[in-house]
Amino acid sequence: MKNTVRFIDQARRRSGTLIAFGLLIASVAWATHPLSAFQKGPAMSHASGTFEVKLVPQTDDKSGDPALGRMTIDKQFHGDLEGTSKGQMLTGMTEVKGSAGYVAMEKVTGTLKGRTGTFILQHTATMNRGVPQLSITVVPDSGTGQLAGITGNFKVIIAEGKHSYEFAYTLPESH
Repeated sequence: MKNTVRFIDQARRRSGTLIAFGLLIASVAWATHPLSAFQKGPAMSHASGTFEVKLVPQTDDKSGDPALGRMTIDKQFHGDLEGTSKGQMLTGMTEVKGSAGYVAMEKVTGTLKGRTGTFILQHTATMNRGVPQLSITVVPDSGTGQLAGITGNFKVIIAEGKHSYEFAYTLPESH
């Protein structure tokens, strides 16, 4: 204990403060700590493929406002994700051409690179005078079966009238 006090006293006299000493200790602890201790969870995986989508407007809307709508979603996925989805979409249209928004929830049932189960995707989208912004994420804890624990982001690509997807996701290690 006396040696520690003497060392701290000498450090205080040399540097005028203990801050430098504290920073040195912190940096040594950080440098010698294994990086793997800070990296939690499995690595990101990627899936891609195509899909067909059928949107059906629902006419049982009681709001009476033509700017607001509701549709059902029916999809068929191909590629790394083989399966189907069913969902609901709420839309908001404006009088300005190219400006609108939608939110949607869809339950995906299928096989993702050999693992079978279900998960829910949440959509949030706006179009600002023709400029789209879309976020589709896996609802936390919505995975079932071999897809339990799935997290990720789903990207939709539309080119020449065809729909495709890129899906960046993580899954717990299979046991």
